[in-house]
Amino acid sequence: MGKSGSIEQQSRHAAAGLTDEQAVEMYAMMQLARKFDERNLLLQRAGKINFHVSGVGQEVAQVAAAFALDRTVDYYLPYYRDYGFVLSVGMTVKELMLSVFAKAEDPNSGGRQMPGHFGSKRLRIVTGSSPVTTQVPHAVGIALAAKMKKQELVSFVTFGEGSSNQGDFHEGCNFAGVHKLPVIFMCENNQYAISVPVHKQLAGRVADRALGYGFPGVQVDGNDALEVFRTVKEARERAIAGEGPTLIEAMVYRLSPHSTSDNDLAYRTKEEVDENRAKDGLPKYRQYLIDCGLLTEEKDAELLAGIKKQIDEATEYGDKAAFPTPESVLDHVYAGDAGQGGDI
Repeated sequence: MGKSGSIEQQSRHAAAGLTDEQAVEMYAMMQLARKFDERNLLLQRAGKINFHVSGVGQEVAQVAAAFALDRTVDYYLPYYRDYGFVLSVGMTVKELMLSVFAKAEDPNSGGRQMPGHFGSKRLRIVTGSSPVTTQVPHAVGIALAAKMKKQELVSFVTFGEGSSNQGDFHEGCNFAGVHKLPVIFMCENNQYAISVPVHKQLAGRVADRALGYGFPGVQVDGNDALEVFRTVKEARERAIAGEGPTLIEAMVYRLSPHSTSDNDLAYRTKEEVDENRAKDGLPKYRQYLIDCGLLTEEKDAELLAGIKKQIDEATEYGDKAAFPTPESVLDHVYAGDAGQGGDI
């Protein structure tokens, strides 16, 4: 690519407010999430872990959104595919591996919850619950508290398009719209609610539902990292300015099965998956960085080698760590001394 083309390319991330270093860091996080995900699929097939819910194909939107938020004050309510998001806001591969191996040191739930139920008080990641979409009204409640306390922060919540049909989504949107709360709703529309294709779930667009609740709804290409970053950044600026919520529908595709318990070829074709794999935003963003002169084949190989080492070490640690003891089942359940084995 010529010099003028390079300058034109660079203007996209710079115009969005990203430094060269941040643009490359975003790519590193996307690759970290992808390689973590792929390792877990292998671990499950090898019988080392019991279960994995994959987010392959959705990392670009997740990471770009995280980088557009304030990772020192904002609150996060991710859904169960958001490995790219939680890694970007500060969780470590080691912490996530402890979760998938269900070990006592797991910071999410002490090895008691299924993987993907993220939680970190340190990082303001609100503990996930198994019933889908319950994180939406929780995010709205946090935004209400922030407004009442006059705190400059937003709550950011993600969910799938299947969740947008649940009552919790509509109740949350309505309350947030009425009170103009600083919350960002991001639907990761990956085209399938388990085995149900999007054309059997939705008669219209998720983004258009915001109109009924009195705030903006935006549909964005979830494979375009810089467009997602710009959209989430603008939504945050609106929220901080007191202009209320935004609903973002990031159009992505779930390249992997719903979970390791799922045979996705029972309800979709390999040709469809391959067609969408060609649209994967991760290699597209990699090429963008190369065109900008921010990444070379050599630098990329070095980065991937470092990621593999990090994942190898985390895998070994998670595999060898201790399981929760039977006695720990009462930890964090009862107040007082009960969690330490005292009388109930």
